[in-house]
Amino acid sequence: MRADAIGFFWNDTPEVKEKKEVVKRTPPNPVWLREDYLPGLEEAQRFPVHIMSDDELIAAAKTGQRMVFDVEVYRNYFCISFMSLETGWVASFYMYDGHPNYVLGAYELDINRVGWILNNFTVVGFNSWNYDLPIVSLALNGKSCKQIKDASDLIIYQNWRPSDVLKQYKTKALKCDHIDLIEVAPLRGSLKIYGGRLNTPRMQDLPFHPEAVLTPPQTEIVRWYNVNDLVHTAILHEALKQQIKLREDFGKRYELDLRSRSDAQMAEAIISAEMQKLTGYRPQKPEIAAGTVYFYNVPQFIQFQTPLMNWALDIIRNARFIVGEDGAVGMPPELSNLELRIGNSVYRMGIGGLHSTESCVTHVSDENWIISDRDVVSYYPMIILNLGLYPKHLGPAFLNAYRNIVNRRVAAKKAKIIVEAESLKITVNGSFGKFGNRYSILYSPDLLTQVTITGQLSLLMLIERLELMGIPVVSANTDGIVIKCPRPAKAWMDYIVKQWEIDTGFETEEAVYRLLCSRDVNNYIAVKEDGSVKGKGALLNAWREEKLAVFRMHKNPESLICVMAIESLLTNAVPVQDTIRACKDITKFVTVRNVTGGAVKDGEYLGKTVRWYYASGEKGEIIYARSGNKVPRSEGAKPLMQLPSSFPDDVDYDFYVQRTQDILEAIGYAQPSAPIT
Repeated sequence: MRADAIGFFWNDTPEVKEKKEVVKRTPPNPVWLREDYLPGLEEAQRFPVHIMSDDELIAAAKTGQRMVFDVEVYRNYFCISFMSLETGWVASFYMYDGHPNYVLGAYELDINRVGWILNNFTVVGFNSWNYDLPIVSLALNGKSCKQIKDASDLIIYQNWRPSDVLKQYKTKALKCDHIDLIEVAPLRGSLKIYGGRLNTPRMQDLPFHPEAVLTPPQTEIVRWYNVNDLVHTAILHEALKQQIKLREDFGKRYELDLRSRSDAQMAEAIISAEMQKLTGYRPQKPEIAAGTVYFYNVPQFIQFQTPLMNWALDIIRNARFIVGEDGAVGMPPELSNLELRIGNSVYRMGIGGLHSTESCVTHVSDENWIISDRDVVSYYPMIILNLGLYPKHLGPAFLNAYRNIVNRRVAAKKAKIIVEAESLKITVNGSFGKFGNRYSILYSPDLLTQVTITGQLSLLMLIERLELMGIPVVSANTDGIVIKCPRPAKAWMDYIVKQWEIDTGFETEEAVYRLLCSRDVNNYIAVKEDGSVKGKGALLNAWREEKLAVFRMHKNPESLICVMAIESLLTNAVPVQDTIRACKDITKFVTVRNVTGGAVKDGEYLGKTVRWYYASGEKGEIIYARSGNKVPRSEGAKPLMQLPSSFPDDVDYDFYVQRTQDILEAIGYAQPSAPIT
């Protein structure tokens, strides 16, 4: 405290904040760890699935049916199950030992039948390259339950490579026709999370601790749980079938098996194959030492008019981009703290792209203003191609390979082949992302920096030109800007954008909005001139139309009915409460959330992935199994781990109406007296 903190007319004494009393929670009694904990035993004993006979397996193989598969591993129990994607019929195999009622041979794994299935079907798994297949290899080579569990622990807990585990047990890897969905699916979610995002009928976590020694009734429950995982895998496969088809088409063209590759991995493999054709050798990843320094090379077309932007350009030109120990290039401090005010907007630069800083704001097209969204077509790829940029260790041949992929993506987009266009967009951008991956043949941190900084400076050029003509820019994000143009200046705006396209060599696409409501630059909803809706982040409704299906796996659902109500309000002036009360699809009301360590409600263990809706009269909250602390936003939450056959009669409509009103307030929307047209 300063010596003169207290005077005659002031008091600078720091305010003493009262500490909130921390409520110490008591962890719930872990009844789920007891031997007599038998959730769903009756249903598990019924095992209500069709078990495939040998004749049915042979017929399925002849018709080319695919099988999803999954394994469960305990110290005294091993299970592998297959399910036909066409019929839903199941073939299940297991071995079990260590209990008094165990009869030798009664639960022995039928190695021959399992091997026959693997040799005669295309099998589909999740994380199966790195886990299920090596585990099955051990089982088919006669390893015991204990040995399989020990090997499983090496993979899961000690991060051993599967090849090293197999070598340890003197076992060869399986060779079979196989697809692993974990890389094809977006953003590295768990199988349970993808199931929740895709509205799987039943969400169920592993019912017993991985280190448990199972009792006979518990093994029946695990076998039933194993089948539920097959359902999750089948649902995910269905959601990804167009992405898999795209990989199969590319695979035939390049004679590669791309079915288990991510978009970025697929792009890397294709570029490698293209370059091998052009150069006669397979490209190798470079070695770039930590501490290597790069400087940004300013392209000739980057030119500014104001002292502020020329000052910023000098800072960028002299900034040192340094390769870190992890192989990544961080933003220099002088740039990471740089904020540029142009007009009434503030912009920040970053390795990931340019971002404006607006929040809680609504813009409307009316008789005075027009809201114009200008996105740059294939922005980063066109920077690479227009400037002739390529990883130094790959040489100019890289550009030919890259151009082939970019051209196909642009053609698919113009032809409105949505899935191919979106997949190729991710493929193109994913290959660009590989420039920052030191394990990739495309690794080129200087190229990553050159492209992203050029993209940001180019947009800032356009923003500066518009603002100097009195045409405000209200938002900017990576590959585009939103302009709030005075209607009398519309021709000037079009001229400025066109001249910028000529100067830079880029092309923009325009969407005119009736209305744009933004919580921030990454979370907004816009209504276009034709009445269609565009949402991003928390305001994206991926279930609105089939072309958005690719986004359904990207984020956990969280009261989607609220976004639906906002869309109806903004497009058709339907009152929020009318939309919410009219909806009879419970999946539009649910929230899905990861809960580290598992969740509990009223003594019932729910698992690590939880689904709920908000119910009238529901008491208490969902808590963490380990600490007893509250799971965020779970007051009044009613677990919905299994979807009901009919719509619940206790949905708390008032909660969803209030939540929608809160979102409207957060995006700066004030309801007009008449609908916006």
